[in-house]
Amino acid sequence: MDIRAIDIGAKGEDVAMEWLRERGYYIVERNWRIGHYEIDIIAQHFDTIHFVEVKTRSLGSWQSAFDSIDEQKRRTLRRGAMAYSAIHRHPHNIQFDLIAVTIDSHDNYTIELTENIL
Repeated sequence: MDIRAIDIGAKGEDVAMEWLRERGYYIVERNWRIGHYEIDIIAQHFDTIHFVEVKTRSLGSWQSAFDSIDEQKRRTLRRGAMAYSAIHRHPHNIQFDLIAVTIDSHDNYTIELTENIL
């Protein structure tokens, strides 16, 4: 992966976190890892813990953010969330969401939330 892709991904996560905060979400974790599982953002909104996958794309990318969530990624998200839940034993509902961040050539961002992706 080239450095530009890493930079775009980090910018996308920054933008997604700020977007969630502005809507009343409390950010619990960012880039939470255990073993080979990673969850981009774990956020709480009311009585629900949201496991958020962030996909950042440049404007005009050939694959949509939603299409990049294949069955293997779904399995990884579920297993990561189960590990997190087992460690933290929270009494909350859980939900899996996708935030698609699109960046144009002027560093303007468009954000799209898709809830309940699993």
